Amino acid sequence: MLQPIRNLSQSQLEQQARLLASCITNPCVIALWGDMGAGKSTFARAFIQSLLPGIEVPSPTFTLIQTYDTARGEIWHCDLYRLKGPEDVEELGLIEAFTQHICLIEWPERLGAFLPDFRYNVSIEVSDADHRHYKLECPS
Repeated sequence: MLQPIRNLSQSQLEQQARLLASCITNPCVIALWGDMGAGKSTFARAFIQSLLPGIEVPSPTFTLIQTYDTARGEIWHCDLYRLKGPEDVEELGLIEAFTQHICLIEWPERLGAFLPDFRYNVSIEVSDADHRHYKLECPS
């Protein structure tokens, strides 16, 4: 586990997302942990835009999943806040996606036992209105 980075501005958090995007290989799962408003969508948006500059990245709150084709492989941006239960994961095709694509998962706790063990964990916490604490745990 890497040491947490404290009191990041939004632009610094976005820079961390771009840095991770530059290092990952396909397939991989990136679990984005944090409370509502912590910055999970901001992180995901910066990650995706670093691989697809200029593209609009809406939150998949209502669609649950947005996909993007990149030179690194397909990205699945998932917001599972509205997922009714872990059993819905199979219906969405996520289990297969975990082994084939880059998956950014907001609200990963909703996956229950379906959350892959081999994943990156990104934890984001609010430190104050304009700053966040950030921690990255890499697969071993």
